[in-house]
Formats: sequence, C-alpha cells, structure tokens
Amino acid sequence: MRIATIVGARPQFIKMAPVSRELRKHFDEIVIHTGQHYDYDMNRIFFEQLNIPEPDYYLGVGSGSHGYQTGEMIKRIEEVLIKEKPDLVLVYGDTNSTLAGALAAVKLHIKIAHVEAGLRSFDKRMPEEVNRVLTDHISDYLFAPTETAVENLYKEGINTGVYLTGDVMYDALLHNIKIARDKSKTLRELGLRSKNYLLATVHRAENTDDRSKLENIINAFVESGEPIVFPAHPRTRKYLEAYGLMEIVSKADNIILINPVGYLDMLVLEENAKKILTDSGGVQKEAYFLKVPCITLRERTEWVETVEDGWNTLVGANKEKILKAIWEFEPMGKTYTYRFGNGRASERVVQILVGTL
Repeated sequence: MRIATIVGARPQFIKMAPVSRELRKHFDEIVIHTGQHYDYDMNRIFFEQLNIPEPDYYLGVGSGSHGYQTGEMIKRIEEVLIKEKPDLVLVYGDTNSTLAGALAAVKLHIKIAHVEAGLRSFDKRMPEEVNRVLTDHISDYLFAPTETAVENLYKEGINTGVYLTGDVMYDALLHNIKIARDKSKTLRELGLRSKNYLLATVHRAENTDDRSKLENIINAFVESGEPIVFPAHPRTRKYLEAYGLMEIVSKADNIILINPVGYLDMLVLEENAKKILTDSGGVQKEAYFLKVPCITLRERTEWVETVEDGWNTLVGANKEKILKAIWEFEPMGKTYTYRFGNGRASERVVQILVGTL
C-alpha cells in the first residue's frame, strides 16, 4: 500500500524521521515537500542529518500570506495525489502544509492520518491552532501524543480513530542525542561553556510581526546581561531590520546572533543551555526532555504538561516577566517524560496503520 507523507517545515522533518524509518518496513512511502521552509539551514540540512529519504516531490511554494501559501499548496498537492493515488495521506503537526495536505486529501476521498493530533492552545488568533483543529476534524486516524490531547479530541466530539501513541519527537530526540553529542562542534566554535549561556528562538508571527512585542523581547534579552545565543529565523531577521532593532542586537555585548542551525547542533545547544527562551512548541518539549528550564514567550501553550510539571513558565512578550524569569525562574518538580510515551511512538503509529489499513 502507498502512503503519501506531506511535510514542509523544520518540526515536520524531525517528526517524520523516526516514523518514515518504520513506515518503509511495511509500505511504499511517497514524500511530498511543500517548500514552506526553503532556507537551506531550515530545510535540506535536516534531511541530511536525520537521514530522511529525499522528497519525491518538491513543490517550491515558499513564503507568502497564509491564504496564498495554503491555496498554492492545496493546488500543487492535489496534482500529485491525483497522479500517485495513495491509500493514505500522512500529515504532521500544525503548519499550513499540514492543513493543505489534509484538505487536498479529503476532497479526493483519501484517508488522512494526523500525527500530533489533539493539541490545543485555545487561542484561535494563532494560525497553528486553526490548522490543527481543522485537520483533526477531517482526519481518519488521530495519533495523539499525550492523554491531554486525547481528552481534547473527546471534548470536541472526536471519539473514533483516536489513538494514544506518545510523541514521535521524543523518539527522534532519544535516537539522535548521542549522535549530536559526538558530532556537533557548535559549543567549541561559538566559544561556549556548558550551562553558562541562555538559548533563545523567536519565530512565531504573533511576536515577529508585532513591533512592540519584538522590541520588548529584544530589550529584555539585552537588559538581562546574560550571554544569549540567538539563532535567528529568516523572518525574525527581516523584522529586526524593518523595526530598526538589528542595530540594538548587533551592539549588545551579551547577544550572540547566529544563523539557524541544524537539528544536531540545536540539540547540543539546548542540552547545554542554562535556560531556554522560545516561542516554539517543539523547543519547549525538547527543553523538557533534556531537563532544561524553559521560558515561553507566549501567553498560552499547547504543551500544558511542561507547565504543569513546573519546567516551563509562560511570560508572553512582557519585558518585566521575561527578565524576572531569566533571573529567578527555577523548575519546581521532576520531568515526567513518560507523559510523552516510551520513545516508541513511531512504532505504535505504524503498527496501527498495518493493522487497520
């Protein structure tokens, strides 16, 4: 049987890696890359480092407004699906590529499997929230990473095709962390000592596209006085320039601005950071798995377990809250990684497909 896997952004490449390894033992897999992330450091390097099969189709959609990007993806994905006639379309997470793949499939009456189903931030101003809710409601297989995700689906009346599998990103981290420690030279190249710096990532539109929020975040970084490694997303760089904030970053002695890094280097930077500041869902989880305190630059998170267990604090883009967390936040409990599965979520996903398709 044939399965079409649709990806387009960094977190999806990471999630796809362990699942694809298992899938190919039982199915023919067709990989469709939408081109949502087209920068080399955020795209091809992940395929190389994670040993992911080269995409069978690269659609090259690139950036644009949400409507343009999603519409172009639907059109181009549909053409491939009509040609390839897969038995199932597999989508990951909450990006525009996720929703476009699901919509193209449902219109063609092709079954849909959603890996990372049931996540909710309950904030529909976030495009990711809209993407994940709509995808869940048209999917046939809903692979939920946590019990909270299962409960969210049940509350919305989705109670068929729901499976608690664990989190495939946990699988990916367990598989790659030793490789990362052995291969990455990033700490030496940046002159960093373990637990002697903070790591920051900012990429969500709610922060980058709002001048006052991005300015608050940058000012907090500068005023903290802490060494901060800041791999800057291309969109973040664009807005730093547009808002005149790049000069502040460049002049700050404590901010180490670098280009986006590959997955292995990112794992090493995360594991050795004293604390992590981020608006990324995936980085919040990785911080939790690696037992690094996380300061989330959002008002809400879909990964509520990390907050409940005391390892993640939500500060939004409030400068005073960010500074207080940088200086004072300390985890209050243990990390209960079993809440995200046993590191074999990918096997569980494929076993379910083998048994039911």
